[in-house]
Order: sequence, then C-alpha cells, then structure tokens
Amino acid sequence: MAPSSSSYSRNWVYDVFPSFSGKDVRVAFLSHFHKELDRKLITVFRDDQIERSRSLSPELVQAIKDSRISVVVFSKNYASSSWCLNELLEIVKCKKELGQACDSYFLRFGSFPREEADRKLRQDLQKDLQEQNRGQKATMAPSVD
Repeated sequence: MAPSSSSYSRNWVYDVFPSFSGKDVRVAFLSHFHKELDRKLITVFRDDQIERSRSLSPELVQAIKDSRISVVVFSKNYASSSWCLNELLEIVKCKKELGQACDSYFLRFGSFPREEADRKLRQDLQKDLQEQNRGQKATMAPSVD
C-alpha cells in the first residue's frame, strides 16, 4: 500500500524511534545520541521501562507507529537479537504502509576493515530476517487435521 499524503501532515507523538541492540550501544553511543537530540529539543522514544520478550509489546508497536522517523543502529549483535529483528519488521511495515521515514547507521567494532564488517553484518541480518520470516509464515499457515 502506498503512503498517503496525509501521513506527512500527521501529528506524531515522537520525532525519533531508535532501534538498537542495547548490549552494544546503550551506554557508550545511545547516551550521547539522546543527549544531542534532547539538546535540539527532538522528542525521542525511550524504552528504558519496557520489559524485554521475544515479541514486541503493544506499547512498543504503538511507539513505532507514533514516531515520525525510525533510526536503526546496526551493530555487532543487532542481527542476533529477535527483539531487534521484530522492531525492524515493524519499522519496515510502517515505512511501507504509513510513509514513515527511516534511516540506518552501521557501527563498526573490532579491527575489521569497515567494508568487511558492514558486509558481514548485512549478511547476518539478511539471514536472520529470512529465518524470522520463515518462522512467521510457519505460525500463520493453517493446520492440516
């Protein structure tokens, strides 16, 4: 479904929804990111109080829908987190259906050359997303009695 022009004039609750692997970025990167956005009076969704599980809570899904832009921070462990992958699926859905903006950043770790690290991360992410989609299709398939 193509986004309607009304999606751009919508009243958003949040300016930014950050999607990230807390294990990788919560302390070093995210605190600086939040500080800079706060300084510029940009409203950011914060997930500090949300309990983690394999599926996204209705509160988190609503926060994604209510955000003008999603910022996906790909890091070493992003693709191995089912939580992150579920967020990413919802972000892509909102981008397609609601016309929301999405931006992504790749954080480099270790001594890999950047191109190699980015390639490996994209491969891992693609593999995990494919597995996630297969799992969702399997649970949606009608049972044969």
